[in-house]
Amino acid sequence: MRIPADEVNSTIQNAQRKHTYTVWGIPPDHIVQRIKKIMEPLRAEFGGPEIEPHITAVGSVLLTHDYVVKQFINGCENIEPYTCEVDQVVTRKFYYQPVTLLFHPCPWVGHFGGYLHRCNAHMPHLSLLYGNLTEEERKRALEKVTELDDSIASLKFTISHLVLYKTHNEARDQHSWEKVLEYNLRQRN
Repeated sequence: MRIPADEVNSTIQNAQRKHTYTVWGIPPDHIVQRIKKIMEPLRAEFGGPEIEPHITAVGSVLLTHDYVVKQFINGCENIEPYTCEVDQVVTRKFYYQPVTLLFHPCPWVGHFGGYLHRCNAHMPHLSLLYGNLTEEERKRALEKVTELDDSIASLKFTISHLVLYKTHNEARDQHSWEKVLEYNLRQRN
């Protein structure tokens, strides 16, 4: 059976089409539960979609599917589980980061980001809330974070699980984002 040329061309074009991807570090379960105890009251008071706690390790990159999968695996194979330590709790005007935990930069971020052609200036962060908040709302939300967990600014834990997602920048929640691949980091000898 011969495949029509237009179907072959369409398949090739789809394989070469670029999409937006991001890499998340997934905190251990006990940390996820602790963070959700902050996220849920924030969302109840300020609105916004439900989000799964994650550290954005590599922000949006525009790459082909085959290439990003290959590079994600290469990057994961070359780093070990790493320590994340909160640097500060901040507010921002950006929809995806109105109240955010910023983490101390760690060398693996630049190393891993290089596999996906992303500069190493990226600051790992964990958003506690999504939404368009006013300056006053961001200030109140920041105060509420401290009320809910007064030691969150000294949080420290190990990331050993990374996930590659295909994202849709126009989406205002995570429901349309597609999990592409997961990887459990291992200690190297």
